[in-house]
Amino acid sequence: MELYTVDRANRTLPYVRRIVADIVAEHLRWEGELARLDVLVASPHGDAHADAVTSVERSLQRIAREIEGFERDLEALDIQLKDRRIGLIDFPSELDGRPVLLCWRHGEPAVQFWHDPDAGFAGRQPLSPTLVG
Repeated sequence: MELYTVDRANRTLPYVRRIVADIVAEHLRWEGELARLDVLVASPHGDAHADAVTSVERSLQRIAREIEGFERDLEALDIQLKDRRIGLIDFPSELDGRPVLLCWRHGEPAVQFWHDPDAGFAGRQPLSPTLVG
């Protein structure tokens, strides 16, 4: 597994931003289609909507395949997708010889946080100037 410095993580952000933006957008579309499917299935005339149900199910499968493709693009860079809905990713890194994760969320201008591998998003801490330099 490749380890990222803060500088390297930030240099990859232009490409990663596009991938993550696509993941967030497609996930939102997937949620919308899932809600549409729920309404069709719950309808008192569900049988009358069989063609629509099939169409929505196919759409959900297409969207899922697209998201999986985007995830593979991140995995090829050793970047971990943590949350599709908000576009949260982690870059594997090291701090004082121990493994840490550099954390970035869709919409943030740069990688500005890190956390221990078991701490997750709630354990995010701001990068200190010595880590960035």
